[in-house]
Amino acid sequence: MEIRLQKFLAQAGVASRRASEELILAGKVAVNGQTVTKLGTKIDPEKDLVTVNKKVIKVEKQKFYIALNKPAGYITSLKDPQGRKKVTDLLKDIQVRIYPVGRLDYETEGLLLLTNDGDFAYNLTHPKHKIKKTYLAQVQGIQSENDLQKLRTGIMLSDGPTATAEVNLLKKGKNTATIKITIHEGRNRQVRRMFEAINHPVLHLKRVRIGNLDLGALKVGEYRFLTPLEVQSLLKMSTNSDKP
Repeated sequence: MEIRLQKFLAQAGVASRRASEELILAGKVAVNGQTVTKLGTKIDPEKDLVTVNKKVIKVEKQKFYIALNKPAGYITSLKDPQGRKKVTDLLKDIQVRIYPVGRLDYETEGLLLLTNDGDFAYNLTHPKHKIKKTYLAQVQGIQSENDLQKLRTGIMLSDGPTATAEVNLLKKGKNTATIKITIHEGRNRQVRRMFEAINHPVLHLKRVRIGNLDLGALKVGEYRFLTPLEVQSLLKMSTNSDKP
C-alpha cells in the first residue's frame, strides 16, 4: 500500500512529520536512488528503497513511548553544534532511534514524551489538536489578580496574541509566587515570554502534565515506558479535539 513519503519517514522514526517534510524539501531524501523534493510523493514501503543522506531507512516494527522527567541543562534537539547535553543522552538503555514529542527549552524541567512513532508525535503536537500542557512556574514578584487575568485572557507577544489559559496562584513567597498555568499552544519559550510580558520573569519552570498524563513520581533524569492504555488515552484526546 502506498503512503506519503513524509509519513513513511515519520513512522520510521527519522523525524516528526513536519521535520521530515523539511528534509524532503532540502533534497536530502531519495527514493530508489532518485532525489525527491515533492511533498506529495507516495511510496510503497514494501517495494521502494528510501534513503536519507544516503542512509537506508526502514520502519521499526516495535514502537516506543517514553515519559522522561527532563532536567534543566539539556536540549530537546537531536543535534547541537554547541555540544550541549541532549535528552536522548539520558536514555542509555534504548537502542532504537527515538525523538522528543514537542520540546522544552534548555532551562525548563519536567514531563517530556519521546517516541519513534511519527503518527503519535504528530497527533500530540499539531496545533489543531490543542493538547493541554500544564506548568508550575516560580516567578519574580507577587502577581495581582489583574496580572493573572491578563494571562488567562491572552497576552500580546511578538508572534501574536496567546490563546486563553488556565491560571491559578498556588503560593506566595517573600518576593516570589508559584503559578500553575495550562496552555494548549506550543510556541517557543511561550510560558516564559508570557510572564516576561507582565514584568514577572520566570525563575524556575517545570512541566507537570501533558493532556491527561501526569509527571507523577518520576525523579529528575528518570524515564519510564508508557502503558498501552496511556498511549491510547493520549491518542483519543487528540482525536476528540478534532470534533466540533
